[in-house]
Amino acid sequence: MGRTWFVLIVLALVGVFAALNWNEFTRPSSLSLGLTRVEAPLGVVLLSLIVLLSLLYLLFTIGLETAALLEVKRYAREMLQYKKLAEEAEESRYTELKRFLEAELKRLEEAEKAEINALSARLEETLEKHGNTLAAYIGELEDTLLRLLKKGPGEDPGAKGP
Repeated sequence: MGRTWFVLIVLALVGVFAALNWNEFTRPSSLSLGLTRVEAPLGVVLLSLIVLLSLLYLLFTIGLETAALLEVKRYAREMLQYKKLAEEAEESRYTELKRFLEAELKRLEEAEKAEINALSARLEETLEKHGNTLAAYIGELEDTLLRLLKKGPGEDPGAKGP
């Protein structure tokens, strides 16, 4: 953009110079074209060449700018496609992670239930053992009490019967 402005300023200065010296620009002179000679104003010929080159530069610049804009547009389209692909991949990863977590939670829940069942069985077994032991102690205590009651008061509880 800066080069374009520079060229426009130079062209404006050339135009001002040509306007100030228009009489000299339009004075005819003999010009050689290689094989032939012609009578034409040298200033107008050179001014025409400058205008023609400026127009060519302008067309070249417009072509470059257009190509750059089209390239940027193509890159933007590609970036949008890549963004969509990345979002889809990320969404599938989230879905996969969700399925993995659900399966893990289910596995942990089943392991916890199995552990609870095992603990429950051990607890029942321990309670049954302690219950049997307690029943044996109660039975022993009952036998001892019955023996003591049969012997009567005043007899030696340590002494064994006949």
